[in-house]
Amino acid sequence: MSGDSAVGFDLTGKLAVVTGARRGIGLALATALAHAGADIIGVSAQLETGGSAVEQAVREAGREFTALPCDFADRQAVARLARTLGELEHPVDILINNAGTIARAPAAEHSDADWDHVLTVDLTSQFQLTREIGRGMLARGSGKVIFTASLLSFQGGINVPGYAAAKSGIAGLTRALANEWAGRGVNVNAIVPGYIATDNTRALREDPARNAAILERIPAGRWGRPQDLGGLAVFLASPASDYVHGALIPVDGGWLGR
Repeated sequence: MSGDSAVGFDLTGKLAVVTGARRGIGLALATALAHAGADIIGVSAQLETGGSAVEQAVREAGREFTALPCDFADRQAVARLARTLGELEHPVDILINNAGTIARAPAAEHSDADWDHVLTVDLTSQFQLTREIGRGMLARGSGKVIFTASLLSFQGGINVPGYAAAKSGIAGLTRALANEWAGRGVNVNAIVPGYIATDNTRALREDPARNAAILERIPAGRWGRPQDLGGLAVFLASPASDYVHGALIPVDGGWLGR
């Protein structure tokens, strides 16, 4: 990278696909990439085809936005999404795998249906979509793939065995794909959010005992905000990260360093 170092973070002319873009972390990541210059395709199961919060944020940043609803629990729907993305005039430069779900129940009460649903949405569909989009990136010799991992990619959590298993799988998948694709011009990395104030963590924040225990463990002394992840997403999507491969980078207020 030469000249002004800010050039390394410029995403002008790039097309980014952000899954799970309707709210929370996905909305924040799409917004950050748009402000860095990328046009955005937002994908979520219940994403409105017009007038969504993510569309408004992207357009306010001066970038183009396209909505593609997709149910990540449906493998055929994911296959259709991949075909649609593969047929675009402008190829996908950046793929943010952020779609996810969670089911909370003690392991002894965690149903097969919940297990299958969480693993399909949080792991299987992520691989399926990345495999298909990754082929085009490999053919062009360039591309950025960013997964949303979790603290539970490193820890077991409580009452979320399916989610912990899926996010541990995302850690392994990030490294496995990086091993194969790094030498072919495609970067594969993962953001590791800490305890972020989103719908997925509402049950924890509304439980006084759990909320207090979590905050006591976070050196920063607060829950994270979705926008706290935006800067890292821009870095991993940009030329500034061209020599970063297979990394799982925490944004956790210091939780893992405790």
